[in-house]
Amino acid sequence: MSYSNINLVMLVDDSDTDNFISRRIIEITKFAPKIEVKNSGKSALEYLEKAQSDPALLPDLIFLDINMPIVDGFSFLFEFSRFPENVKEKCKIVVLSSSDNKRDIERIISEKYVITFITKPLTDDALKKVKEKLNGLH
Repeated sequence: MSYSNINLVMLVDDSDTDNFISRRIIEITKFAPKIEVKNSGKSALEYLEKAQSDPALLPDLIFLDINMPIVDGFSFLFEFSRFPENVKEKCKIVVLSSSDNKRDIERIISEKYVITFITKPLTDDALKKVKEKLNGLH
């Protein structure tokens, strides 16, 4: 599967401003035709729970913030690991965070389902690197 055709991207961030910026970059670069925005880890997990039986509703890529209230990036990843294989195989996770905590970054990129870490804000160059990373997985 080539990742030149990313259909659905999910943004998971409690910051409306960051979600707005990320959404605009994805739209402007035509990185993906569909964007699902969730402002909490909890609502993102609920979405995946409902979508797990319909692959067309599952995002190809999830941009995940680390620092969010209630369900942070680490909790999200723990819950994500419990989803069926079809969900874990389809949904690739990119951590998109403003955190510069080295320990957090090392811990999160060592997570099995995280393909890379990007420092906010999302940029055209960062999206190109994500595509390269995705294409390198196959």
